[in-house]
Amino acid sequence: MGAGESSDDFAAMDNSQWYQKFMNQCPSGQLSLYEFKTILGLRDMSPQANMYVERVFHIFDLNQDGFIDFLEFIAAINLVIRGKIDQKLKWYFKLYDADGNGCIDKKELLNIFTAIQAINGYTSTTPEEFTDMVFQKVDVNNDGQLTLEEFITGVEKDEGLMELITKTFDLSNVLKVIQSGRRHSI
Repeated sequence: MGAGESSDDFAAMDNSQWYQKFMNQCPSGQLSLYEFKTILGLRDMSPQANMYVERVFHIFDLNQDGFIDFLEFIAAINLVIRGKIDQKLKWYFKLYDADGNGCIDKKELLNIFTAIQAINGYTSTTPEEFTDMVFQKVDVNNDGQLTLEEFITGVEKDEGLMELITKTFDLSNVLKVIQSGRRHSI
């Protein structure tokens, strides 16, 4: 897949094409965390970046068996490509809520943004600036924690914040690697 192709190009692939790509990358049909990192060429990462990649993997591993099978993989692709914005925001929220308590605190958001920045190189905003901006715009009751409702409502109301979150947490690069059939080695 070329650099100029879009998520529409991913959407044009049917499930049988995705299955062929998945099985080419992972002949066992069970993608482990190690294979996930290998396929994406993720190595020598900071502890925060490693934590982020592991969170993404575990969120995609819907049955929590330690592997991403094809059904879990296709569910993730459908979310990334065809998911409605509220579905994506729920997924982002789950990703940010590292301790799983149903709220995002500043430390969680700061850690996740720092990790993502280490992976994707997005540097127009520092992690501290991003975290402060999100909490200023979204934490309506100023309790230092974001609930799912606050997060979705706040992000949907602010186009700039929506664009920033969508851009920084875009996973289409993951799909490009898988779709192109490139396999990196660690």
